[in-house]
Amino acid sequence: MIREYINYLKDNPEHYWFKRKLYGWGWTPAKWQGWLVLLVYFVIFFLFATTVDENSFIHEVLFTFALPITLLTIALIYICYKTGESPRWQWGNQHDRE
Repeated sequence: MIREYINYLKDNPEHYWFKRKLYGWGWTPAKWQGWLVLLVYFVIFFLFATTVDENSFIHEVLFTFALPITLLTIALIYICYKTGESPRWQWGNQHDRE
């Protein structure tokens, strides 16, 4: 199954940063640019997560963590949509069935 997934990601003549997931709905990184975008997302997520501690008030958590993470996630989805294949439900490699 891993070999099937790697072959699916390598079959990328349009040079998408993100390809459709092989199973389900969404994207998976297919090129180094996609992996870099994901790495930057997780680093920024972690940096915002470190601003929250047990003494934080709810409004502080909302404005220093929840709101920035929501905006960051929207930006990630936008980047995936612009640099990746159109998302759709998929269950296995469609080329193998043809």
